[in-house]
Amino acid sequence: MADRTSSTGSIGSEPGDGSGTGPAGEPHLSRQLANRHIQLIAIGGAIGTGLFMGSGKTISLAGPSVIFVYMIIGFMLFFVMRAMGELLLSNLHYKSFSDFTADLLGPWAGFFTGWTYWFCWIVTGIADIVAISGYVQYWWPDLQLWIPALVAIAALLLLNLPTVRAFGETEFWFALIKIIAIVSLIVVGLVMVFTHFTSPNGSEAGFDNLWNDGGMFPTGAMGFVAGFQIAVFAFVGIELVGTTAAEAKDPEKNLPKAINSIPIRILLFYVVSLIVIISVTPWREVVPGESPFTAMFTLAGLGIAAGVIQFVVLTSAASSANSGIYSTSRMVYGLAQEGDAPGRLGRLSSRKVPANALMFSCAFLLSAIALLFSGDSVIEAFTTVTTISSVLFMFVWTMILASYIVYRKRRPELHEASKFKMPGGVVMCWVVLAFFVFLIWALTQEADTLEALLVTPVWFVVLGIAWAVIRRRAPHRARYAAFKAELEDRRT
Repeated sequence: MADRTSSTGSIGSEPGDGSGTGPAGEPHLSRQLANRHIQLIAIGGAIGTGLFMGSGKTISLAGPSVIFVYMIIGFMLFFVMRAMGELLLSNLHYKSFSDFTADLLGPWAGFFTGWTYWFCWIVTGIADIVAISGYVQYWWPDLQLWIPALVAIAALLLLNLPTVRAFGETEFWFALIKIIAIVSLIVVGLVMVFTHFTSPNGSEAGFDNLWNDGGMFPTGAMGFVAGFQIAVFAFVGIELVGTTAAEAKDPEKNLPKAINSIPIRILLFYVVSLIVIISVTPWREVVPGESPFTAMFTLAGLGIAAGVIQFVVLTSAASSANSGIYSTSRMVYGLAQEGDAPGRLGRLSSRKVPANALMFSCAFLLSAIALLFSGDSVIEAFTTVTTISSVLFMFVWTMILASYIVYRKRRPELHEASKFKMPGGVVMCWVVLAFFVFLIWALTQEADTLEALLVTPVWFVVLGIAWAVIRRRAPHRARYAAFKAELEDRRT
C-alpha cells in the first residue's frame, strides 16, 4: 500500500502536489512523473522481454495462430486496466492497487496483493538479470556470467536512487529504444514482403505464409492452447502504470490517456510485428530458442542491424528489471507505511525516494547470480520462474477485478460520478476471471509449467503465516484505521 496517513498526520501527496512535503512537514513521494514518462512507462510495461525472446517459442508451438493468442490476452487485460483506472481515480488517496484492495476487500487483501506484487517483480527481475547476462555474451562470450549480473543490479540501483524523475527518464529512453526497434522491424519486414524476398533455403516472403502451411491453426487446438503458456509472460507489467499513481502529475488526465492507448500498442507492437515476422519467415522455420527479431534482420543481410537488435533485447530486459525495482520499492514502502513491512522500509531519502526499500529489493535480485551457477538447468529454471511470475501476476489482476466487483456493489454513487467508467462493467470482470481460469488450465498441460504451478501455492502459505502474525499487532490495526479514516475524509 502506498504512502498514506500515519498517527502524526497525512503524508499522502495531493493531486498536483510536487512539493515533496506533507502538511506536517514530513517528506512524501513527489509527483515528478510527467505525461511523457507515464505514456512511455505504460508502453514499456506492455512490451516485455517475452515479445523479443519468448515469441520464437510461441510461434513454434502455435504457428500463425499466435497472432490470435496475443490479441485475446491483450483484449482481456485491457479490461483489467480499465477496472484499475476507474478504481484509482475514484479516490485520489489511492496510490496503487494494493490501496483499493485493502479498502474494498479488507486489510488482508492489501497485504496479500502488495507482497505478491513485490514477489512478482522480484521473480521477473531475477529472470531479467539472468537474461541480461546471457545477452552480454553476444559481445563478450568469455565473460563470467556473474559479472554482468552484478553490474546490472548495481547500475539499476544507482539509476533509481537519485529521484523518481531519474527513473522516469531512464524508462522513457528504454521504452523509446524498444519502439524504434519494433517499428524498424515492421518497415524492413514489409519491404521484404513487397519485394518478394527469397531466403537462402528458397522460402519466399509473402502474407500467404500466414495460411499456406496447415492454415492459421496448423498445430491444432492444443498447439493454440500451448501458445498461451508463454505469451502471457510477455504481458506481465502491463499494470505497471498503476504503481505510478502517487508520483504522476495530473493523474486524472494522464492515467486514462495511458490506459486507453493499450489496445493500439498491442495491435502495433505485438500483432503487426508477429504478422510481419511470420510473413517473412514461415512459422516452421522459426527457431524456438532464438529471437525472431534478430533472425529476421540477419536474414535480410543486415548483420549490423541484427547486432543492434541484440542490444535492444538487452535494453528490454534492463527496462523490465528497472520497472521491477521501481515498483517493488514503492510497494514495500507503502506496506511499511501500513505496518505490513519493517518500519525502516517506509522511510524516504532527502530526495523523496524510498532508498531503503530500493536496496531491500535489489538484495533479493542477487539470487540471480546463484541461478547463473546452476549450470545446464538455467533454461529450465528460467521457464520455472517465468511461469511462477505469470501465475502470481494473474493473482494480482484477479484482486483488481474482485475489488471492482465489490466497488460497484458498495459504492454505486462513485461509479455514476466516474468520468472513466470501465466498459462492460461487472459482466466483463466475470468474463476475464473465466479467462484466467482457462490460463491456469493451459499451464497444467505441459510438465515444466505444471511443476511451477504446483510450487506457487507455497508463496501463499508463507504469506498466510505472516499475516496471521501481523494482523494481531496493534500498530498495524492503528495504521489501517488511520488509512480508512483518510479515505473517508477524501470521500466526504
